[in-house]
Amino acid sequence: MSDKKITVEASIDATIDKAWKLWTSPEHIIKWNSPSDDWHTPKAENDLKKGGRFVYRMEAKDGSFGFDFGGTYDEVQDKKKLTYTLDDDRKVEVFFAEAEDKTTVTETFDPENQNPVEMQEQGWKAILDNFKKYVEAMD
Repeated sequence: MSDKKITVEASIDATIDKAWKLWTSPEHIIKWNSPSDDWHTPKAENDLKKGGRFVYRMEAKDGSFGFDFGGTYDEVQDKKKLTYTLDDDRKVEVFFAEAEDKTTVTETFDPENQNPVEMQEQGWKAILDNFKKYVEAMD
């Protein structure tokens, strides 16, 4: 694993309550958790507590490829911070900050060794941008 961490961020036109709920609820995760229109998340489980597990099934819509994205929560601070360890031992931190009815979501993660760092950053940013679009479209 690289020592360099990757950070992606989005400013979302929504309250922190709304952003947190849509980020952590499986019925919403399945609607936004994809980097592009040809991917989807048909199933999501989320046990939102320290030591709790989450698993999101990510698949290409054409059925050509799929994988489970999962891990265990190390820390859960309601509407503030999530830290977790992915199943391949990489660490991730997600921070939520609210200012003037906007919420900034910042994700910092250890890159994996299979794909170029730029590709990983673009993929995580695309998912975060999809989350932003989903949240802002919800009334």
